[in-house]
Amino acid sequence: MPITPQTIQLSWIDPTTQEQREPVLNLPVAFGRFLDQMPPTIQGQPVSRMVLLHPRVSRYHAVIEWANNQLVLTDQNTSNGTYVNGVQQQRCVLNLGDRIQIGEVLIQVQQVPSAQALPTSYSAETIYPGSSAPPQPQPQPIPQAAPASPTPQPSFPPASFRESQVVSIQSLTQNGHFTPGQDEVSYAALGAGLGSYIWIDYLRIGGVKPYQIIALGTQDKPYAKYKQLCLNSQIPLHERLRSNSDSCPDNIWGWPSYAVRESWRAFQKGDLSKAGGLMWQVFAEPTFAETYTPRADNVFDSIDREAQRIGWPDIYRYGSIRCVRKTDDGRYAIAYSKGKGQYGYVVAKYVHLATGYPGIRFLNHLQKYRDNNQDAKSVVNAYEHHDHVYEQLERQGGRIIVQGRGIVASRILQRIDEARRTSRQNIELIHLMRSPKRANEGNRYGQAQRLVKNHWEFQPFNWPKACWGGDLRDFLEKASPEERKKLMKSWGGTTTADRKDWQELVTRGLEQKWYRLLFGSVQSVSSKDGQLQVTYGDSGNSSGLQQFTQSADFIVDATGLSAAVTENPLLKDLIECYQLPLVDQKSLQVSNEFEMTALSSANTRSRSAPGRMYAAGVTTLGGPYAAVDSFLGLQYSALRSVQHLAYLKAEGLKSLGVTRSFSQWLRWANNQTP
Repeated sequence: MPITPQTIQLSWIDPTTQEQREPVLNLPVAFGRFLDQMPPTIQGQPVSRMVLLHPRVSRYHAVIEWANNQLVLTDQNTSNGTYVNGVQQQRCVLNLGDRIQIGEVLIQVQQVPSAQALPTSYSAETIYPGSSAPPQPQPQPIPQAAPASPTPQPSFPPASFRESQVVSIQSLTQNGHFTPGQDEVSYAALGAGLGSYIWIDYLRIGGVKPYQIIALGTQDKPYAKYKQLCLNSQIPLHERLRSNSDSCPDNIWGWPSYAVRESWRAFQKGDLSKAGGLMWQVFAEPTFAETYTPRADNVFDSIDREAQRIGWPDIYRYGSIRCVRKTDDGRYAIAYSKGKGQYGYVVAKYVHLATGYPGIRFLNHLQKYRDNNQDAKSVVNAYEHHDHVYEQLERQGGRIIVQGRGIVASRILQRIDEARRTSRQNIELIHLMRSPKRANEGNRYGQAQRLVKNHWEFQPFNWPKACWGGDLRDFLEKASPEERKKLMKSWGGTTTADRKDWQELVTRGLEQKWYRLLFGSVQSVSSKDGQLQVTYGDSGNSSGLQQFTQSADFIVDATGLSAAVTENPLLKDLIECYQLPLVDQKSLQVSNEFEMTALSSANTRSRSAPGRMYAAGVTTLGGPYAAVDSFLGLQYSALRSVQHLAYLKAEGLKSLGVTRSFSQWLRWANNQTP
């Protein structure tokens, strides 16, 4: 009697974090959008349930099982179907290298099942894409169970590419994944998110043609990842983002600002009161009026308009970036996966890295609980899809614990208030903070001090406004690395927007006792009788550490995203290959022009001017600019790097002087191609 194989290795790009995932899973494996809609067992066998957060994924979409000595995929009669190698399938046999498409998620079969379970495989009943799963040990090679399977494809890029610091253009041509001319450009933007989009916007306004640029990424909308994070953290499209009026990703000039445009729309509709109020808000903020922030849908719509104007659809190319290496002619070769088992190279002279946050971060005690209990339903991160939390609370009430006291925590508080008012259920929110923060303990710099109310620290934006374009920006740019560290510690910290409705909400919640504040460091999280048990300690007394336990139905980690560059596989590979210097072992070291000077190709056998590589976003935190992950921060870094390229006389790029700037603004205003 044959031994039933138990494991399979899959590979996909996480739809939330855009990270590469390659887990080894126990069979059977189920896919769906909702955890509780997928079977926990099939014929007595525990199921590895995979949650894929995409609207075209059904509640219970498909399952992979071992049947009749074959690996079999079965679609669960879904409306959008399941595709294997581009062909829709109801039930089919899977082989090594096959590409499964569920919604917009492409999953590759990396290893077929073996007849012997791997000791390194996940034994979890539930693995949740987008969560911080336990570090995955390197699996041993799995012997082929089915001789009929095709020969495994070699890994891409090959070892000769990965293990070299400089690769030859000739070698790229010989392996069949590179077409000279077609796969060569002057400019390549890696990430294809907002950072890439803004950089390309500057290039296009500076005269660079679309055929000279490629943006590589896995989502065709430059704001797709940002939008998903907003929705996950309970910021719907009609809500306002934490950004000021003239930070316009679609408009490098900042005029007309979002406030002016919103005011004009209100005026056209005859709402004179709203139109006037918005203008007053901008001119009087923050002393006499609440700081203006734009609606999310207005921002995304304006980005769509500008993307079409600059030819983004022609510039964007789908690709999961695997590796970047210098070339022997002074440029950079980018190896990427095109999906469906296809690969390619792009060679560019000027490269821009804007890969965003590497992933979702969990507090240690929450991560430990998820690892030990395989419970991704009760303990969630605010940035992963967790609508089921609020849906259950609206159905039957309950208690939720929130950790973190920044902008996302305040938005969750607002969401719970809405749930209480619409459902009439008894919903309690406990806000667990490590320590209290009294009114006179707000962060100080010079004579300025942040406002603190009810242990929340308020500030209109995540950094003082002078960090964007005032004195503080100049101080930071001129400071030494050690001075920068001190300055950023003084200016930074966890804050939320100083919106009056949020402040009033906190006060009302405390008075009505459905919102409670607790203080202490969490010692452990466990489960008992279907309830989470949180044990935390309070050392603020003479008798030493005291422990308390608080039960809850859900815990939400609202402490933020991970910013460590070594958690991004692409950046980690670059750092290790070229021994790149880091800031505090977390961020890329860049010049004041946001150039990664350690990756300049000046030392290669180039007969022309060397290639240049730049970076933007949170991966440059600790460098010459504080608010690097803001809209204006991305605009500033793009401006500095493009100005530097113009100074170097990069191909097709003209300096943005007064005359050209004004003429290009007129073209923007009339929605004409640059």
